[in-house]
Amino acid sequence: MTAVTGFGVFSAGGGDPRVGFRAGDDVFDLSGLGEVFRRPSLNAFMAQGRAAWDDALAQALDGGLPHLPLADATPLLPFEVADYADFSSSLEHAENMGRLFRPGGDFLHPNWRWLPIAYHGRAGTVVVSGTGVVRPRGELRPADGEAPEYAPTRRLDIELELGFVVGTPSERGRPVPTEAFADHVFGVVLLNDWSARDVQAWESVPLGPFLSKSFQTSISAWVTPLALLEPLRVEAPPQEPPPLPHLAGGRDWALDLDLEVELNGAVVSRGNASGLYWTPPQQLAHATSNGASLRTGDLIGTGTISGRGRGSEGSLMELSRAGAEPIRLPDGSERSFLEDGDEVVLRARGGEVELGEVRGAILPAETARGRRA
Repeated sequence: MTAVTGFGVFSAGGGDPRVGFRAGDDVFDLSGLGEVFRRPSLNAFMAQGRAAWDDALAQALDGGLPHLPLADATPLLPFEVADYADFSSSLEHAENMGRLFRPGGDFLHPNWRWLPIAYHGRAGTVVVSGTGVVRPRGELRPADGEAPEYAPTRRLDIELELGFVVGTPSERGRPVPTEAFADHVFGVVLLNDWSARDVQAWESVPLGPFLSKSFQTSISAWVTPLALLEPLRVEAPPQEPPPLPHLAGGRDWALDLDLEVELNGAVVSRGNASGLYWTPPQQLAHATSNGASLRTGDLIGTGTISGRGRGSEGSLMELSRAGAEPIRLPDGSERSFLEDGDEVVLRARGGEVELGEVRGAILPAETARGRRA
């Protein structure tokens, strides 16, 4: 059965970028449907709202549009990213990281079960799948507690996430309630929030991640519209204590998507997105609860998605227990964190829907003069 993926932007044969729809190994060319589909991003189309989204989806699924093999299309960054916020929505991930970063202390911060915490990322460093990842430099503190040094990260990690893409903007000063989620969010991408864990450990007190996250975030080349995900909606796990009224809805937006992390050709983690403690509608409601507005192209990351069972974690930090239990690969090598030359691929599928993969290979750090070390 052909898997359906979603909308994206591509070029072919030296032609101009245009909007397409991927189904299986084919890309359907939507440029003949109107001017908004002859642009180098989805933003103009996404800003038109749900009626336009549904109409374009129906025409794409009809199969009557011109199409070309996926191998002949060059996928591009699908939309212009306006703002980027990344949440911490997986209870399992938060507890795992709490054990590793704060051994002997409270695994969860006091506010974690009351609101979906987040940090604000760098929209300009969001890239399309397939873009190489240059090992970042940062300020690291040695384990012996001496003065920090500025050096390439030694603990380069991944974060397996979903990203929700805003289509319809909102008005500043008017919070978006959980029940309005589908009126504003166009679709979903897979997202890899590459992380430098040693930089993160040193910089994160008291304000949280900054340079450890901002060097690059990779997303799918194809945005899967919410309408295709309707059959995959399930009820999210119970919340205790019950959230405050403005965050109380949106519990029927957990997604039954099977997730997979591949490292150098070997699958090292398998999980599912349905266990998130905070759902995407709750994340969006929280992001606008102070009156902040949404813009077309806003990207909302779920944060790392991890499961309860061993081998379902969404980061190498968790999979290797911060290096205490390295991952053994089929070729006999071991990994706690990423080495130069490693390649990571994230995948997700549910029913007849397959999200666009996110692929990235690690490149050596740049020297002070801009050359790779």
